[in-house]
Amino acid sequence: QVQLVESGGTLVQAGDSLTLACATSGLTFSNYAMGWFRQASGQEREFVAGTSRTGLNTIYAESVKGRFFLFRDNTENTVTLAMHSLKADDTAVYYCAAHRTKFTSVRYTRRDDYEHWGRGTQVTVSS
Repeated sequence: QVQLVESGGTLVQAGDSLTLACATSGLTFSNYAMGWFRQASGQEREFVAGTSRTGLNTIYAESVKGRFFLFRDNTENTVTLAMHSLKADDTAVYYCAAHRTKFTSVRYTRRDDYEHWGRGTQVTVSS
């Protein structure tokens, strides 16, 4: 059974940095593209960042480009999201997602691309 467990969410001040982690189990991690999404209260879940199976190709939402950085470790079966210069608009529940794919270099940005999801971790940025 595939399990994704996010951690690291907390309350921070605007301008702070925070790193989220996603621990995975029950899957051959290197066969999956990984992504981070977020959902603010009353809003749709939106794409934040995605990486290919190798981790060599990563894509970011325009709203976080240059501030957020996604890393995957195929030996530890984890993916992290380093977030810098946090803003109040970054407040949301952050979700880790996994998509099994035969393509090693493709990143996925659509929510419907991903078949496995974690339960999320809350990030609150106070201004």
